[in-house]
Amino acid sequence: MPASATQTLRVAVLADSDTRWKWGSLTANRIAPPNSDISLDGYLLRGRATPTARQLKEVGVTADSLREVTAVEFLRAMERGDEDQYDLLVLSLVGGGVQAMLHGLARAWDGRAKRPVVVTGYVGVVYEKLTDGLLLRHGADLVLANSRQDADRFKAVYDGVGADSDAVTEVALPFLGGDAYTGERGRNDSYTVVFAVQPSVPDNRRDRNYLLDRAVQHARLHPNREVLLKLRSKPGEHTTHIEELPYQKLVQGKDLPANFRLVYGHMGEVLDRTDLLVTVSSTAALESLHRRIPTVVLTDLGIREGLGNHHFVGSGCLASWDQLDAGYRPVPDAEWVARQGVAAEGSYETAFDAARERITKLLAGDGMPALTPYYTPETAPGYLPGILARHHLGPDGTPLPGAPAADKEPGPVRQIVRRAARGAYRHGVQRVAPVIRRMGEL
Repeated sequence: MPASATQTLRVAVLADSDTRWKWGSLTANRIAPPNSDISLDGYLLRGRATPTARQLKEVGVTADSLREVTAVEFLRAMERGDEDQYDLLVLSLVGGGVQAMLHGLARAWDGRAKRPVVVTGYVGVVYEKLTDGLLLRHGADLVLANSRQDADRFKAVYDGVGADSDAVTEVALPFLGGDAYTGERGRNDSYTVVFAVQPSVPDNRRDRNYLLDRAVQHARLHPNREVLLKLRSKPGEHTTHIEELPYQKLVQGKDLPANFRLVYGHMGEVLDRTDLLVTVSSTAALESLHRRIPTVVLTDLGIREGLGNHHFVGSGCLASWDQLDAGYRPVPDAEWVARQGVAAEGSYETAFDAARERITKLLAGDGMPALTPYYTPETAPGYLPGILARHHLGPDGTPLPGAPAADKEPGPVRQIVRRAARGAYRHGVQRVAPVIRRMGEL
């Protein structure tokens, strides 16, 4: 169904966490052809990171419908959509999930002349598993790159293995925005410092306690400043990454100064009152740089691939808590910023034009080619079947026997078992696993 100025563009977003729901839904709105009246249906993939109602509210994105599904339930819903078909499908999942959906959709839409345009990408900075993640996303009509640097790297990987790289499309992070920072609030020592923490970086109690103590120390050294610890989730909730050691628990029993607080909420609203953003390697640094807010990527724990802060080499933003305590204010490198899709110079509104044009052209065509991922039972016979099996799919993308039916709601017993299983998993991640790890270090 070609989209036009007078037609509704039907969009589906499949996401597996709060962050990916945010990226997928905002991306769908950014890349929709001009003057489209968007109807957005959200599908949340059931798993350890399925967002809670609180997390969905914090993201601040609304949908016309929103429901939780398994991979097979989603595929069956897409297979039945011959009369009420979507125009655009955004797969906002971890790489293995994208690959499974591509194979499942290829089977579900086999022989169909018209199908949705399939889009995928990354929710933020790509600093690890570049080749693995990219090849798992190959086969979508558009593979979005959030910056010029990523677009170049993505194409190089695809070309290097002999895969078609035409799907790579340069855009920008979809959640950038807000008023530019003027510096008025930060002219004296009475300003707001925000430490944006991450669920999995660093990944041990010692380093996380160190960063927490340094933030508290900064608040004590500068009593006129407000120091906010920006949290991603509450204990028991999961995000894209597992958080075994929540800062909310680490802070218990510590003597906190009056000007140090823990805060939740939408990152954009927090940035509205931020004069200095501090992080280890969070995508929040790019949101901050987009607004021209002074931004620091911490070097206290080293500049290492495992921390992700190596991505910011050349940014001009690398500094330590000691330097911040002494009054250091970073100045970002303009050339580096321009290559990161931050678009601080004002080109943000045109950053999605190429994607919009490609989608418009595909929707206006007479038919769509079949989805053809790089990984097949022939090219990756020892890798692909395991990825598909995790989503209850066979090597050809067909649902395996015993997979849940899409038209059957889970009964009361199944719902109770599912809640109990989630609770047990989270308890294991946050309590049992750290104990076992500590025992192993004795």
